[in-house]
Amino acid sequence: MELVTPGFGLIFWTTLTFLLLVFLLKKFAWGPILTAVKDREESIDNALKSAEKAREEMKNLQADNEKILAEARAERDAMLKEGRELRDKTIDGAKEAAKAEAEKMIENAREQIEMQKRAAMTELKNQVAALSIDMAEKILRKELADAKKQEALINEMLEDIK
Repeated sequence: MELVTPGFGLIFWTTLTFLLLVFLLKKFAWGPILTAVKDREESIDNALKSAEKAREEMKNLQADNEKILAEARAERDAMLKEGRELRDKTIDGAKEAAKAEAEKMIENAREQIEMQKRAAMTELKNQVAALSIDMAEKILRKELADAKKQEALINEMLEDIK
């Protein structure tokens, strides 16, 4: 086999075509391709930065949500505690008022019983006194109907006084 050496014209035209092709590719293809690649790279970087920023915002929002939930729970617990305290206070107040009212009613009943007892005792004494006076009057009339008995009674009383 025989080696064929390329001629000067072929090398010249091949080199010239290659250089022309490199120039055309650089001017019309590589520039737009590299620009597109660069734009795509920047777009990806921006998207990654935006995603990272969104992730941070989500963390902050989640922390804020948890904080708000904790505050809401604390507020709910405080309201429940306040409600329980108010309920207990109201119940205690009602118990005290009922107890005081019951004691007042019992005291009034005792006073009324005592007053009625005194009134009954007074009425009984008055009736006994009236009966005693009536009986004494009847006895005296019967005893004093006779003049001799009247004199004897007066003498007896005078003796008692001396």
